[in-house]
Amino acid sequence: MDRTKPPQTPALPIYKLPPVFQTSLANGLSVLLIEDRRFPMVTARLGFQAGSKYDPAALAGSLSEAAAGLLIEGTQSRTARQIAEQTAALGGSLHASSSPDHLQLAASALSENLPQLLNLVADVACRASFPEEEVELYKQNRAQELLSQRADASFQADEKFAELLFAPHPYSRQDPTLDTIDRLDRAALAGFRDRSLTSNNAVLVLLGALPPRERALELIAAEFGAWQSRELPPPPPASFPEPNRSIVLVDRPGSVQADIRIGRLAVPRHHPSYFPLLVGNTILGGGASSRIFANIREKKGYAYDAHSAAYPLQDSGSFAVVTQVRNEVLVPAIQALLDEMHQIGAQPVSAEELDTARNYLSGVFVIRLETQDGLASQVAAVKLLGLPLDYLEQYTRRVRAVSPEGILAAAARFMDPQPASIVVVGDASRILAPLESFGKVKVEEAK
Repeated sequence: MDRTKPPQTPALPIYKLPPVFQTSLANGLSVLLIEDRRFPMVTARLGFQAGSKYDPAALAGSLSEAAAGLLIEGTQSRTARQIAEQTAALGGSLHASSSPDHLQLAASALSENLPQLLNLVADVACRASFPEEEVELYKQNRAQELLSQRADASFQADEKFAELLFAPHPYSRQDPTLDTIDRLDRAALAGFRDRSLTSNNAVLVLLGALPPRERALELIAAEFGAWQSRELPPPPPASFPEPNRSIVLVDRPGSVQADIRIGRLAVPRHHPSYFPLLVGNTILGGGASSRIFANIREKKGYAYDAHSAAYPLQDSGSFAVVTQVRNEVLVPAIQALLDEMHQIGAQPVSAEELDTARNYLSGVFVIRLETQDGLASQVAAVKLLGLPLDYLEQYTRRVRAVSPEGILAAAARFMDPQPASIVVVGDASRILAPLESFGKVKVEEAK
């Protein structure tokens, strides 16, 4: 064996999705059943087109998030404590989460307890009661959490970056404010439940050691069959501003470092450029072997962490490079980031970089699908995004099909620093003048 050369990584086998049975109830509920008998467990996902982009302006960033946080805090027949105790007795878990596009309930239990699990999930989804005392406690806790988040420069940078990229689309306001939290009440939450948590707006994924199909469908119909369908609220128009160079400095007096975001609008998963952008991002700043990490941290020593991220949403997406640097190196650090963004769209990546990125992305993806939780999450996401189920099977194939030319085209279009937005959070008294070397700077007070 030649120990002077690293071992060759064999090509990963193409992922094969287990058989998926798809159907719908008469009320419009979409159902997907997937067998996995490796463990005596069953995992459920109940997802809705009900993310924060549907929040009314007066409750922007608050309503969907609060509903997810309060769904398991009481129903018409169960208290929060009873829900928690019954979930534990099933040998499982139950929680809800909200994103800009979707709201999801995630649940699991021993397979022998599937009837009880479905009853619990249906009760929470269809009959959440949002008790007054739980709503008030949530508001108090969320307000304190938000104050803590706003003390973090990274949070402020992310918030301002989303505003610059997406405004006036609701993607620009993915977090609540103290005012929107204060406006939350039980009536708004109940209205959200009745308007958005409906059968014809839902996808149910059941995965695990399921009973025979006919029996599984009987159990689902018994719990969800009476759920009413309703006319759904329309999504906001998927229109976004053209990328343009803007520099915003969020003043944080006394800060000894600056948090930096540089980026622009990108693409959703269904866009033809998504996979070239994904692989290109991995090469540029997606890990410890990436260009940005090697240059900004290892070579120049400007920062402990420096990375890039391509974040797809249902209707759009974003690309950003992210770092935090000492005030003294702000200008050379930003220039180095801009140079790296330009370079990946100017010259083809090397064969070694491409192989490393493709192997990494393929391996991580396959590993994530090994667990029931991971596979159920991915199947639900694909269904909610309106993608074909074979998207999961085609993923590694499409990653491996990315070429240097494809990355070059995607990077030139979506990583070009010329029309990028720049957000810096730091002490304006120390870094405003240096930052103006990149153009006109708008200074804003930290919220």
